[in-house]
Amino acid sequence: MFFGYGGLHWMDIPILLAFGLSIWAQFRVSGTFNRWSEVPTSSGLTGYEAARRMLDSHGLYDVKIEPVQGTLSDHYDPIHKVVRLSEPVYGSRSISAISVACHEVGHAIQHSVSYPMLVLRHRMFPLVNFASGVAPFLILAGLIFGGLGSVFGSTAFMLGIIFFAAAVAFQVVTLPVEFDASNRARQLMISEGFITNSEEHGVAKVLNAAALTYVAATLISVLQLLKFIMIFLSSQNRD
Repeated sequence: MFFGYGGLHWMDIPILLAFGLSIWAQFRVSGTFNRWSEVPTSSGLTGYEAARRMLDSHGLYDVKIEPVQGTLSDHYDPIHKVVRLSEPVYGSRSISAISVACHEVGHAIQHSVSYPMLVLRHRMFPLVNFASGVAPFLILAGLIFGGLGSVFGSTAFMLGIIFFAAAVAFQVVTLPVEFDASNRARQLMISEGFITNSEEHGVAKVLNAAALTYVAATLISVLQLLKFIMIFLSSQNRD
């Protein structure tokens, strides 16, 4: 009724290549951040100061800024309206620090203007949070019971694919959210005088390296989804 699954599938090759890209992207974002952490900005602003000025210039006085432990753990919390900056960003006056800080403020600005893709991402989150936790178990059940010729295996695998697709869609929606936040940051950093035109090159390096990690992660998920779909369709054709 269903399928057995063993050995390698030809889709494993591009997936492994995507994993390689992801690992390289992680090393690149770390290396790029460290490199530009040693380059001070001409404005002399810390990550905190740049973030605060950018928030205030958009009337977001109610958005707080808090330090958070870790490296590259920076994020914007839309529920509590808090921009959390990691220790290497919060008090540093480097190109890397203000680039990351202003990127996170970009998310706060998106929130304030109800940027459509961010709104969609927030609405998807509850479903995706559930789906991403259930999908692996359904797919595994499909592989196990499918090998025994069970109807349950086929149904479980199909549901696993559907839930996994929801998680992939969430990652795809995240991409324009991240790119838009970076674009807002770069434009505002120049217009607000946080950086000079010559310093924009360093800002672009930092933000592009970070964006590549999202692209690589999404690519892996898309390829995995395609692999699962092809396995399912192949099993149905054999039946």
